[in-house]
Amino acid sequence: MAFAVTEQRTHDYVRHGTTNLFAALNVLTGEVLGECKPNRNGASFLAFLKKAVEPHTGKEIHVVLDNLSTHTTPDVKAWLAKNPRVHFHFTPVGSPWLNQIEIWFGIITRQSIRRGTFSSVNVLVKQIRDYINSWNENAKPFTWTATADEILAKVRLVQTSMKKLVNNNSK
Repeated sequence: MAFAVTEQRTHDYVRHGTTNLFAALNVLTGEVLGECKPNRNGASFLAFLKKAVEPHTGKEIHVVLDNLSTHTTPDVKAWLAKNPRVHFHFTPVGSPWLNQIEIWFGIITRQSIRRGTFSSVNVLVKQIRDYINSWNENAKPFTWTATADEILAKVRLVQTSMKKLVNNNSK
């Protein structure tokens, strides 16, 4: 790609399928556990959750999740009731940056998936697995660079801007 040239896809680009990546980030080490599944449902999520929690038997585990419906199926709720040391925390809508695995999803997308040409789902899944293995070889925890005061100031600024927009549009 040359400077100032727009990225393009050929007119005959074909997507050869998709996969669903379930991933967990250990915030202490920066290591990622990831699994690709053909579908994104409560059963697939629960199987992954059990695998992610198993190495931490006997410890309190806090899982930060988005508001996807697969995280609240009856089977997941029943499992959670039987595992009181596992605690779910849901990020507010519009705040994925609070969940560090979402930051990692952005990294894998930019560094490994976007602009890729994958001849099959198996090739895509292999690319994802290879990236996770490579990531874990040099894993480091994420470090917040903004202070709580800086983040809250931005939140207040956005709230003020939203109120102004709503007030202007209601006139």
